[in-house]
Amino acid sequence: MIIEPRMRGFICLTAHPTGAEQNVKNQIEYVKSKGEIAGAKKVLVIGASTGFGLASRITSAFGSGAATIGVFFEKPPVEGKTASPGWYNSAAFEKEAHKAGLYAKSINGDAFSNEIKRETLDLIKADLGQVDLVIYSLASPVRTNPNTGVTHRSVLKPIGQTFTNKTVDFHTGKVSEVSIAPANEEDIENTVAVMGGEDWAMWIDALKDENLLADGATTVAYSYIGPSLTEAVYRKGTIGRAKDHLEATAFTISDSLKSIGGKAYVSVNKALVTQASSAIPVIPLYISLLYKIMKEEGIHEGCIEQIQRLFQDRLYNGSEVPVDEKGRIRIDDWEMREDVQEKVAKLWLEATTETLPEIGDLAGYRSDFLNLFGFEFAGVDYNAEANEVVEIESIK
Repeated sequence: MIIEPRMRGFICLTAHPTGAEQNVKNQIEYVKSKGEIAGAKKVLVIGASTGFGLASRITSAFGSGAATIGVFFEKPPVEGKTASPGWYNSAAFEKEAHKAGLYAKSINGDAFSNEIKRETLDLIKADLGQVDLVIYSLASPVRTNPNTGVTHRSVLKPIGQTFTNKTVDFHTGKVSEVSIAPANEEDIENTVAVMGGEDWAMWIDALKDENLLADGATTVAYSYIGPSLTEAVYRKGTIGRAKDHLEATAFTISDSLKSIGGKAYVSVNKALVTQASSAIPVIPLYISLLYKIMKEEGIHEGCIEQIQRLFQDRLYNGSEVPVDEKGRIRIDDWEMREDVQEKVAKLWLEATTETLPEIGDLAGYRSDFLNLFGFEFAGVDYNAEANEVVEIESIK
C-alpha cells in the first residue's frame, strides 16, 4: 500500500515502515561515527521503541556492542493497517543488530504489569544471566498498578492556580492563548502514580531479588526540568510532582543497590519533539523558538545526539559520573545555557502567528514530528508501495 500521514489532532494515525527503518539506520550511523563507548555489555531498556529509549538501545548496541532486551507496548500491523511507529522502529533495530552479530530480543506488552516483568526476568535469566545497565524510559499516560488493580491516568495541569499563556498549533502555525485549570489532589496523586518512580523501583526490586543485576549495575531514568517559561504548567505542575517523585526514587534505588555496588541516576534531558510533548500546551511554541536558537548556535541535538553524549561524556567517561547538587545528570546543559534562555524569553514576547515563521523553527518542529512516524526522511520514496506487514524477528 502507499502510506501517507493521516493526522488527528496531535496524533498521526499511520506510520511508514521504510521511513522508520531509515530513521533507525540514520541513528546507527551517527553512533558508529562517534566511536566506541566503554559502556555496558548487557542492557535492558524498558520503553525501548521510540525517543530516548530507542536511542539508548541503539547507543548501547552500536556504541558498546551490547546485547539488548527491549520492552515496549506497540500495536502490530494487520493487512491494510499500519503498525504503531515503535513497532517498525523495533523491527528495523533487531534486523540491523542481528546483521551486525549482536544479540537483540524484544518483548511487546504492558511494562507496568507483573506478567511482562516475569517474561522479561525469565528471558534475562535464560539468555544473558544478568544485566549491567537498565534504562527506564516509559512514557505512558495510563498505568494500572499490578498490585492494587487500580488504573491511574496522568493529567497535565498547574497546581494552585489557572495557567494562561501562549501556545501554537504546529499544524497551522496559529499562535493563541491557552488557559489550563488547576489540578486537585486526586489529579496529582494519579499523575505521580503513572509518571513517578514507583514502577521503576518495582522493576529494579524484581531484577535484584532474582540476582539478575550484575555487580556495579547502573540504572537510569529520564526526566525533564525546562525553563521558567513552562514552569507553572510543567515542573511546578502535576508532571513536576511526578518528576520529583522519580528523582527521589533514584536515591531509594541507589540505597538498595549498595550491596552490589550499583547506582541509580536520573538524567535530565533536553526538550525534544515527541508524541507526548506535542500534546502539551506551550511546549511546541517553546521548542520551535528553542530549536531556532540552538541550531543557529550549532548546539542543537535530537534524541540520538543527546543519548550518545550522555553515554560517552557522562555515564561511561572513564571517571566519576558528574551530577548536579540534587544528584541528577544534566544533559540539558546546552538548552539551559543562560544566553540560550535569554534569547528564547525575548522571542517569546515577540511570538505571534505572523512572526513565528521568521523567529521560530516551526518547519523543523513539523518535520521532527513527522519523523516520529517514519515520514519525511531523505532517501525514502513515499510514492512507492510499502509492505505494512513487518515482523519483529524475536516476537513470534
